[in-house]
Amino acid sequence: MSRSSRTAFTAVTSKNDDPELTHRLSRRGMLGVAAGATAAALLGTAATPATAAEAGRSRPVLPPGRLGIQLYSLRDKVSTLGFAPVFAELKKYGYDEVEFAGYTQGSAGPITLAQLKRLARDHGLNPIGSHVGYYSSDPNAYTFAQNLNKVLDDAQALGLKHIGTASNPFRYGSTVDAWKRAAEEFNTYGAAARARGMKFYQHNHSEEFSFATDKPKVRLYDVLLAETDPKLVYLEMDIYWAYVGQFRFSKRVDGTPAPFEPLDYVLKRPNRYPLFHVKDGVSDPSNPFGYQMTDVGDGDIDYKRFISGVTRLKGHRLAHHWQAEHDNPAESFTFARRSSEHLHSLREKC
Repeated sequence: MSRSSRTAFTAVTSKNDDPELTHRLSRRGMLGVAAGATAAALLGTAATPATAAEAGRSRPVLPPGRLGIQLYSLRDKVSTLGFAPVFAELKKYGYDEVEFAGYTQGSAGPITLAQLKRLARDHGLNPIGSHVGYYSSDPNAYTFAQNLNKVLDDAQALGLKHIGTASNPFRYGSTVDAWKRAAEEFNTYGAAARARGMKFYQHNHSEEFSFATDKPKVRLYDVLLAETDPKLVYLEMDIYWAYVGQFRFSKRVDGTPAPFEPLDYVLKRPNRYPLFHVKDGVSDPSNPFGYQMTDVGDGDIDYKRFISGVTRLKGHRLAHHWQAEHDNPAESFTFARRSSEHLHSLREKC
Protein backbone atom coordinates (compact mmCIF):
# COMPACT_ATOMS: atom_id res chain seq x y z
CA MET A 1 0.00 0.00 0.00
CA SER A 2 1.79 3.09 -1.18
CA ARG A 3 1.53 6.49 0.39
CA SER A 4 0.54 7.94 -2.99
CA SER A 5 -2.42 5.56 -3.35
CA ARG A 6 -3.70 6.53 0.08
CA THR A 7 -3.27 10.23 -0.72
CA ALA A 8 -5.29 9.86 -3.92
CA PHE A 9 -8.24 8.38 -2.07
CA THR A 10 -8.06 10.27 1.23
CA ALA A 11 -6.98 13.76 0.25
CA VAL A 12 -9.57 15.15 2.60
CA THR A 13 -8.50 13.14 5.65
CA SER A 14 -4.73 13.77 5.55
CA LYS A 15 -3.98 10.39 7.14
CA ASN A 16 -0.68 10.40 5.31
CA ASP A 17 0.40 13.48 7.27
CA ASP A 18 1.02 11.26 10.31
CA PRO A 19 4.67 10.13 10.06
CA GLU A 20 4.17 7.22 12.46
CA LEU A 21 1.22 5.99 10.41
CA THR A 22 3.22 6.34 7.20
CA HIS A 23 5.97 4.22 8.73
CA ARG A 24 3.43 1.62 9.79
CA LEU A 25 1.80 1.50 6.38
CA SER A 26 5.11 0.97 4.62
CA ARG A 27 5.65 -2.12 6.77
CA ARG A 28 2.16 -3.42 6.10
CA GLY A 29 3.34 -4.38 2.62
CA MET A 30 4.91 -7.40 4.32
CA LEU A 31 1.45 -8.77 5.09
CA GLY A 32 0.15 -11.10 2.41
CA VAL A 33 -3.26 -12.47 1.59
CA ALA A 34 -3.78 -16.05 2.74
CA ALA A 35 -4.96 -18.53 0.15
CA GLY A 36 -4.95 -22.23 -0.64
CA ALA A 37 -6.51 -25.35 0.77
CA THR A 38 -6.44 -24.28 4.42
CA ALA A 39 -8.30 -21.04 3.80
CA ALA A 40 -10.75 -22.81 1.50
CA ALA A 41 -11.40 -25.42 4.16
CA LEU A 42 -12.00 -22.74 6.78
CA LEU A 43 -14.44 -20.93 4.55
CA GLY A 44 -16.21 -24.13 3.61
CA THR A 45 -16.66 -25.05 7.25
CA ALA A 46 -17.95 -21.60 8.16
CA ALA A 47 -20.41 -21.61 5.29
CA THR A 48 -21.98 -24.98 6.14
CA PRO A 49 -25.70 -24.34 6.73
CA ALA A 50 -27.10 -25.26 10.13
CA THR A 51 -29.74 -27.94 10.39
CA ALA A 52 -33.26 -26.91 11.39
CA ALA A 53 -32.69 -28.34 14.88
CA GLU A 54 -29.42 -26.43 15.28
CA ALA A 55 -31.00 -23.21 14.07
CA GLY A 56 -33.82 -23.62 16.56
CA ARG A 57 -31.35 -23.75 19.46
CA SER A 58 -29.12 -20.92 18.32
CA ARG A 59 -29.10 -17.32 17.21
CA PRO A 60 -26.81 -15.23 14.99
CA VAL A 61 -23.69 -14.00 16.76
CA LEU A 62 -23.81 -10.77 14.77
CA PRO A 63 -26.49 -8.41 16.11
CA PRO A 64 -29.05 -7.24 13.53
CA GLY A 65 -28.34 -3.92 11.82
CA ARG A 66 -24.78 -3.63 13.14
CA LEU A 67 -22.54 -4.90 10.33
CA GLY A 68 -20.53 -2.18 8.67
CA ILE A 69 -17.43 -1.88 6.55
CA GLN A 70 -14.50 0.52 6.59
CA LEU A 71 -14.52 2.05 3.10
CA TYR A 72 -10.74 2.19 3.00
CA SER A 73 -10.97 -1.50 2.11
CA LEU A 74 -12.88 -0.49 -1.03
CA ARG A 75 -10.85 2.58 -1.97
CA ASP A 76 -10.05 1.15 -5.40
CA LYS A 77 -13.72 0.74 -6.23
CA VAL A 78 -14.72 4.13 -4.82
CA SER A 79 -12.03 5.93 -6.83
CA THR A 80 -12.93 4.20 -10.10
CA LEU A 81 -16.69 3.63 -9.81
CA GLY A 82 -17.82 6.22 -7.26
CA PHE A 83 -19.76 5.77 -4.05
CA ALA A 84 -23.15 4.87 -5.58
CA PRO A 85 -22.11 1.56 -7.23
CA VAL A 86 -20.08 0.65 -4.14
CA PHE A 87 -23.01 1.32 -1.82
CA ALA A 88 -25.28 -0.76 -4.07
CA GLU A 89 -22.91 -3.73 -3.80
CA LEU A 90 -22.55 -3.39 -0.05
CA LYS A 91 -26.29 -3.39 0.49
CA LYS A 92 -26.55 -6.47 -1.72
CA TYR A 93 -23.96 -8.19 0.48
CA GLY A 94 -25.96 -7.49 3.64
CA TYR A 95 -24.12 -4.51 5.10
CA ASP A 96 -25.98 -2.04 7.29
CA GLU A 97 -23.37 0.67 7.92
CA VAL A 98 -20.31 2.35 6.44
CA GLU A 99 -17.31 4.03 8.01
CA PHE A 100 -15.62 6.66 5.86
CA ALA A 101 -11.91 7.05 5.15
CA GLY A 102 -12.32 10.21 3.10
CA TYR A 103 -15.22 11.95 1.39
CA THR A 104 -13.86 12.18 -2.16
CA GLN A 105 -14.22 9.83 -5.13
CA GLY A 106 -10.87 10.32 -6.86
CA SER A 107 -11.16 9.87 -10.61
CA ALA A 108 -14.87 9.09 -10.29
CA GLY A 109 -15.56 12.81 -9.95
CA PRO A 110 -16.50 15.31 -7.23
CA ILE A 111 -19.30 14.78 -4.75
CA THR A 112 -20.76 17.01 -2.04
CA LEU A 113 -21.37 15.95 1.54
CA ALA A 114 -25.09 16.38 1.03
CA GLN A 115 -24.98 14.07 -2.00
CA LEU A 116 -22.89 11.55 -0.08
CA LYS A 117 -25.30 11.52 2.86
CA ARG A 118 -28.25 11.08 0.49
CA LEU A 119 -26.54 8.24 -1.40
CA ALA A 120 -25.93 6.32 1.81
CA ARG A 121 -29.54 6.84 2.90
CA ASP A 122 -30.92 5.84 -0.50
CA HIS A 123 -28.99 2.57 -0.33
CA GLY A 124 -30.12 1.84 3.23
CA LEU A 125 -26.67 2.34 4.72
CA ASN A 126 -26.02 4.20 7.96
CA PRO A 127 -22.83 6.35 7.97
CA ILE A 128 -21.54 5.43 11.41
CA GLY A 129 -18.14 7.14 11.59
CA SER A 130 -15.07 8.46 9.82
CA HIS A 131 -11.29 8.48 10.17
CA VAL A 132 -9.49 11.83 10.11
CA GLY A 133 -5.83 12.62 10.82
CA TYR A 134 -4.75 13.66 14.31
CA TYR A 135 -2.12 16.28 13.49
CA SER A 136 0.20 17.55 10.76
CA SER A 137 3.06 19.98 10.32
CA ASP A 138 0.85 21.76 7.77
CA PRO A 139 -1.31 24.34 9.58
CA ASN A 140 -3.98 24.00 6.89
CA ALA A 141 -4.16 20.22 7.06
CA TYR A 142 -7.53 18.54 7.50
CA THR A 143 -6.80 17.13 10.95
CA PHE A 144 -8.21 17.43 14.45
CA ALA A 145 -5.23 19.46 15.63
CA GLN A 146 -5.27 21.96 12.75
CA ASN A 147 -8.91 22.22 11.70
CA LEU A 148 -11.11 20.82 14.46
CA ASN A 149 -14.19 22.88 13.62
CA LYS A 150 -14.08 21.96 9.92
CA VAL A 151 -13.69 18.27 10.75
CA LEU A 152 -16.69 18.41 13.07
CA ASP A 153 -18.72 20.54 10.63
CA ASP A 154 -18.29 17.88 7.95
CA ALA A 155 -19.07 15.02 10.30
CA GLN A 156 -22.22 16.81 11.41
CA ALA A 157 -23.25 17.45 7.81
CA LEU A 158 -23.02 13.71 7.15
CA GLY A 159 -25.03 12.91 10.25
CA LEU A 160 -22.20 10.90 11.84
CA LYS A 161 -22.55 9.75 15.42
CA HIS A 162 -18.82 9.04 15.72
CA ILE A 163 -15.79 10.89 14.41
CA GLY A 164 -12.29 9.63 15.07
CA THR A 165 -8.70 9.09 14.08
CA ALA A 166 -6.57 6.10 13.14
CA SER A 167 -3.46 8.07 14.11
CA ASN A 168 -1.78 6.95 17.30
CA PRO A 169 -0.86 9.19 20.27
CA PHE A 170 2.89 9.25 19.54
CA ARG A 171 2.79 12.93 18.57
CA TYR A 172 5.06 13.96 21.45
CA GLY A 173 7.00 10.73 21.83
CA SER A 174 6.70 7.42 23.62
CA THR A 175 7.11 8.46 27.25
CA VAL A 176 4.31 8.43 29.78
CA ASP A 177 4.21 12.24 29.89
CA ALA A 178 4.14 12.40 26.08
CA TRP A 179 1.06 10.21 26.02
CA LYS A 180 -0.56 12.18 28.82
CA ARG A 181 -0.11 15.29 26.69
CA ALA A 182 -1.68 13.59 23.66
CA ALA A 183 -4.49 12.26 25.85
CA GLU A 184 -5.31 15.78 26.96
CA GLU A 185 -5.64 16.84 23.33
CA PHE A 186 -7.92 13.89 22.72
CA ASN A 187 -10.04 15.06 25.67
CA THR A 188 -10.33 18.45 23.97
CA TYR A 189 -11.48 16.90 20.70
CA GLY A 190 -13.87 14.66 22.60
CA ALA A 191 -15.44 17.61 24.42
CA ALA A 192 -15.91 19.46 21.15
CA ALA A 193 -17.47 16.39 19.52
CA ARG A 194 -19.75 15.77 22.49
CA ALA A 195 -21.01 19.35 22.33
CA ARG A 196 -22.30 18.49 18.85
CA GLY A 197 -23.83 15.17 19.83
CA MET A 198 -20.98 13.00 18.52
CA LYS A 199 -18.39 10.68 20.04
CA PHE A 200 -14.67 11.15 19.35
CA TYR A 201 -12.73 7.87 19.06
CA GLN A 202 -9.23 6.55 18.51
CA HIS A 203 -8.48 3.46 16.39
CA ASN A 204 -5.50 1.38 17.44
CA HIS A 205 -2.74 -0.37 15.55
CA SER A 206 -0.28 -2.66 17.31
CA GLU A 207 2.22 -0.05 18.57
CA GLU A 208 -0.25 1.31 21.11
CA PHE A 209 0.35 -1.85 23.12
CA SER A 210 4.10 -1.22 23.39
CA PHE A 211 5.80 0.07 26.53
CA ALA A 212 6.84 3.57 27.58
CA THR A 213 10.49 4.30 26.92
CA ASP A 214 10.95 6.04 30.28
CA LYS A 215 8.90 3.50 32.29
CA PRO A 216 9.30 0.17 30.50
CA LYS A 217 6.84 -1.62 32.79
CA VAL A 218 4.01 0.70 31.70
CA ARG A 219 1.98 -0.23 28.62
CA LEU A 220 1.18 2.91 26.63
CA TYR A 221 -2.37 1.79 25.81
CA ASP A 222 -3.04 1.73 29.56
CA VAL A 223 -1.84 5.33 29.79
CA LEU A 224 -4.27 6.33 27.03
CA LEU A 225 -7.17 4.64 28.84
CA ALA A 226 -6.27 6.16 32.19
CA GLU A 227 -5.63 9.70 30.98
CA THR A 228 -8.60 10.15 28.65
CA ASP A 229 -12.02 10.99 30.03
CA PRO A 230 -14.33 8.00 29.41
CA LYS A 231 -17.20 10.42 28.78
CA LEU A 232 -15.24 12.23 26.06
CA VAL A 233 -12.85 9.76 24.41
CA TYR A 234 -13.89 6.39 23.03
CA LEU A 235 -11.98 3.55 21.41
CA GLU A 236 -12.43 1.66 18.19
CA MET A 237 -10.57 -1.58 18.74
CA ASP A 238 -9.05 -2.95 15.58
CA ILE A 239 -9.20 -6.55 16.72
CA TYR A 240 -6.57 -7.81 14.27
CA TRP A 241 -4.01 -5.18 15.27
CA ALA A 242 -4.78 -5.79 18.95
CA TYR A 243 -3.84 -9.46 18.49
CA VAL A 244 -0.74 -8.40 16.59
CA GLY A 245 0.03 -6.23 19.63
CA GLN A 246 -0.48 -9.26 21.85
CA PHE A 247 2.04 -11.19 19.73
CA ARG A 248 4.58 -8.37 19.71
CA PHE A 249 4.28 -6.99 23.22
CA SER A 250 3.47 -9.84 25.61
CA LYS A 251 7.00 -9.42 26.98
CA ARG A 252 8.63 -6.26 28.24
CA VAL A 253 11.92 -5.01 26.86
CA ASP A 254 13.78 -6.86 29.62
CA GLY A 255 12.09 -10.12 28.64
CA THR A 256 9.75 -10.41 31.61
CA PRO A 257 6.23 -11.66 30.78
CA ALA A 258 3.48 -9.10 30.24
CA PRO A 259 0.59 -11.07 28.74
CA PHE A 260 -2.74 -9.47 27.88
CA GLU A 261 -5.94 -10.48 26.16
CA PRO A 262 -7.55 -7.90 23.81
CA LEU A 263 -11.06 -9.08 24.63
CA ASP A 264 -10.45 -8.44 28.34
CA TYR A 265 -9.89 -4.74 27.64
CA VAL A 266 -13.40 -4.58 26.19
CA LEU A 267 -15.12 -6.72 28.80
CA LYS A 268 -13.75 -4.54 31.61
CA ARG A 269 -14.98 -1.29 30.03
CA PRO A 270 -17.50 -2.10 27.24
CA ASN A 271 -18.96 1.40 27.19
CA ARG A 272 -15.67 2.77 25.87
CA TYR A 273 -15.77 0.61 22.72
CA PRO A 274 -18.73 1.59 20.54
CA LEU A 275 -16.90 0.56 17.35
CA PHE A 276 -14.75 -2.37 16.25
CA HIS A 277 -12.72 -3.23 13.18
CA VAL A 278 -13.21 -6.85 12.21
CA LYS A 279 -10.23 -8.04 10.20
CA ASP A 280 -8.64 -11.46 10.20
CA GLY A 281 -5.22 -13.02 10.12
CA VAL A 282 -3.61 -16.44 9.73
CA SER A 283 -1.23 -17.14 12.60
CA ASP A 284 2.39 -16.99 11.41
CA PRO A 285 5.01 -16.78 14.19
CA SER A 286 7.74 -16.35 11.57
CA ASN A 287 6.17 -13.03 10.58
CA PRO A 288 7.26 -10.04 12.72
CA PHE A 289 3.57 -9.23 13.21
CA GLY A 290 2.62 -12.79 14.10
CA TYR A 291 -0.14 -12.96 11.50
CA GLN A 292 -0.73 -12.77 7.77
CA MET A 293 -3.76 -10.57 7.07
CA THR A 294 -6.60 -12.26 5.19
CA ASP A 295 -10.33 -12.01 4.51
CA VAL A 296 -12.61 -12.32 7.52
CA GLY A 297 -13.33 -16.01 8.07
CA ASP A 298 -10.14 -17.27 6.45
CA GLY A 299 -7.96 -16.59 9.49
CA ASP A 300 -7.43 -17.76 13.04
CA ILE A 301 -9.10 -15.01 15.05
CA ASP A 302 -12.12 -16.49 16.80
CA TYR A 303 -14.83 -13.97 15.97
CA LYS A 304 -17.61 -16.15 17.31
CA ARG A 305 -15.92 -15.95 20.70
CA PHE A 306 -15.01 -12.29 20.48
CA ILE A 307 -18.30 -10.86 19.22
CA SER A 308 -20.48 -13.03 21.45
CA GLY A 309 -18.27 -12.19 24.42
CA VAL A 310 -19.12 -8.52 23.96
CA THR A 311 -22.76 -8.78 22.89
CA ARG A 312 -23.69 -11.19 25.69
CA LEU A 313 -22.94 -8.48 28.26
CA LYS A 314 -26.19 -7.20 29.72
CA GLY A 315 -27.47 -4.28 27.66
CA HIS A 316 -24.77 -4.59 25.00
CA ARG A 317 -26.40 -6.71 22.29
CA LEU A 318 -26.99 -3.64 20.10
CA ALA A 319 -24.52 -1.24 21.72
CA HIS A 320 -21.61 -1.82 19.35
CA HIS A 321 -20.85 -1.54 15.64
CA TRP A 322 -18.72 -4.11 13.79
CA GLN A 323 -16.82 -2.83 10.73
CA ALA A 324 -15.22 -5.40 8.39
CA GLU A 325 -11.84 -4.33 7.03
CA HIS A 326 -8.83 -5.53 5.05
CA ASP A 327 -5.95 -3.15 4.39
CA ASN A 328 -5.08 -4.65 1.00
CA PRO A 329 -7.66 -7.18 -0.18
CA ALA A 330 -6.85 -9.20 -3.29
CA GLU A 331 -10.23 -8.18 -4.73
CA SER A 332 -12.17 -5.73 -2.61
CA PHE A 333 -15.74 -6.66 -3.59
CA THR A 334 -14.92 -10.33 -3.06
CA PHE A 335 -13.50 -9.50 0.37
CA ALA A 336 -16.63 -7.55 1.30
CA ARG A 337 -18.98 -10.31 0.16
CA ARG A 338 -17.12 -13.20 1.77
CA SER A 339 -16.57 -11.35 5.04
CA SER A 340 -20.27 -10.57 5.33
CA GLU A 341 -21.19 -14.17 4.53
CA HIS A 342 -18.88 -15.49 7.21
CA LEU A 343 -19.97 -13.08 9.93
CA HIS A 344 -23.65 -13.68 9.19
CA SER A 345 -23.07 -17.44 9.33
CA LEU A 346 -21.75 -17.43 12.90
CA ARG A 347 -24.25 -18.72 15.43
CA GLU A 348 -24.25 -19.21 19.19
CA LYS A 349 -26.40 -21.08 21.69
CA CYS A 350 -29.28 -19.01 23.02
